[in-house]
Amino acid sequence: MATYVSLVQTAERDVQNAQELASIWGEIRTEIADHEAELLASYAVLGEWDFLVVFDAPDREGAFKAALTLRRHDLSAQTMPVTDTDAFAHLVDEI
Repeated sequence: MATYVSLVQTAERDVQNAQELASIWGEIRTEIADHEAELLASYAVLGEWDFLVVFDAPDREGAFKAALTLRRHDLSAQTMPVTDTDAFAHLVDEI
């Protein structure tokens, strides 16, 4: 499985209160799992983005489906693959 992160903005979602926004993550976790991906973590973020979502997906298709799950909930996201710094160091050593 590969790891991906999504930087999420809620600007398009009509949020009535913070509790409503906090309550969607269980539903999103279940829907992402339905696409054979796994939501590893989600964080509230101060700044330009509202949330950071970390998930594993079996392949690019699974990553697209997980990202589209966020979109289905009216969350705008920028999704990208990531690698941990130890794996990155190993790649650098191979060059």
